[in-house]
Amino acid sequence: MNLSFNLEDASQVTIGAFALAVPISFSEEAWKLGETLPLTNLLFIFVLSVLFLSFFAYESVFQANIKYRVSAFVIRIIIAYMIAVLVVALVLFSLNKFPLLTEPGIALKRLIVITMPASMGAIIVDSFDKE
Repeated sequence: MNLSFNLEDASQVTIGAFALAVPISFSEEAWKLGETLPLTNLLFIFVLSVLFLSFFAYESVFQANIKYRVSAFVIRIIIAYMIAVLVVALVLFSLNKFPLLTEPGIALKRLIVITMPASMGAIIVDSFDKE
């Protein structure tokens, strides 16, 4: 099993992130949640995102075998999360709900809130052809 990250993986991660980012990004509840959550909760959401991403990748993509592939595992988590962030930013921007220049704090908060489910969609779709 080759677990290097290639264009096919990037496209799968992008589609998976997009599949969950779109419906959630259209939700006024997600916009308001992004505006009102305290920093502590946002950090907790970020940590949960990375933990669940890591756990799913460990069990499904790497089939609980990272002993000699720790760097590939970590890189895959980082890339998957960053692609999800970019997808969410693009979707929010297209909806005019990503005020990065005028209200960067709100933009970042919305990004963190919506990237959580989008990153899970990303890694789930990425795992489909690994079995």
